[in-house]
Amino acid sequence: MEAINFYPSQCELAESPYWHAERGSFFWVDIEKGTLYESQPDTIQTRTWQFNHRLTLVVEGQGNKLILALDSKIVRFDPDTGNSDYLVEVDKGMFKNRCNDGACDAEGRLWVGTMSTEMTPGAGSFYRIDRDLKAEKQISKVSISNGLAWTQDNKTLYHIDSPTQKVDAYHFDLKKGMIDFDRTAIIIPEEMGTPDGMSIDQEGKLWIGHYGGHGIFRWDPDTGKLLEKIDLPVPNVTSCAFGGDNLDMLLVSTARENLSDAQLAQYPESGDVFIVKTNTKGILPHRCKL
Repeated sequence: MEAINFYPSQCELAESPYWHAERGSFFWVDIEKGTLYESQPDTIQTRTWQFNHRLTLVVEGQGNKLILALDSKIVRFDPDTGNSDYLVEVDKGMFKNRCNDGACDAEGRLWVGTMSTEMTPGAGSFYRIDRDLKAEKQISKVSISNGLAWTQDNKTLYHIDSPTQKVDAYHFDLKKGMIDFDRTAIIIPEEMGTPDGMSIDQEGKLWIGHYGGHGIFRWDPDTGKLLEKIDLPVPNVTSCAFGGDNLDMLLVSTARENLSDAQLAQYPESGDVFIVKTNTKGILPHRCKL
């Protein structure tokens, strides 16, 4: 499998790749520049929207709307009109905190984590936001809440707190929207980089972007073993998402941040997004019902 440059976005911190099946588009964000991207694989046409906030998350909403995280606020965004509606704020009053990664469960609830903009250890949390727009804290003292993914049977939620170098597995109660710690599924050696965003395939294997690891790594959460690595021509790989008509196209986001001028000259494609045609298929993401 080979990573091909999909779009030269040159993002400071590209994140939150997302496949919107109804629009036939991939979305992603540049967190630090507040830019939302939409690109259609068939046409390679790309649109952008600009926000005066850190933009950390994009998922599909109802009625052709998108759900975005702008700093610590969750909003409903209409890409056709450019209008936004405020929904809820997390970590209210903690002005140095912002949202980070997130995703929706099969009931349409939004799960989103937070972190300190000053990288303060344990300053963040992991929330469940229900359709009544109440944000319920599920995990406290999180440092950098990152990748999350559910198994197809909705019985397990995987979550990454990046500095721990671990992927933790939680028992998941879909009806109640509750989690209970089960085990540490994967421990990632520091020399492989830091685990960031992730996606799950139909075989139940986890595809994880390793920040500083020059690639996407496919892990088996049942055994904790590494199955394969897809090399990228950049060091800071941030996340990935399956998409395309057959869900076998993996969109991979990367970052330019924290690289010196010499490193940027060595890795000029840093901040671009890449496509990998995989030998397995992903799972269609759930629509957010907020």
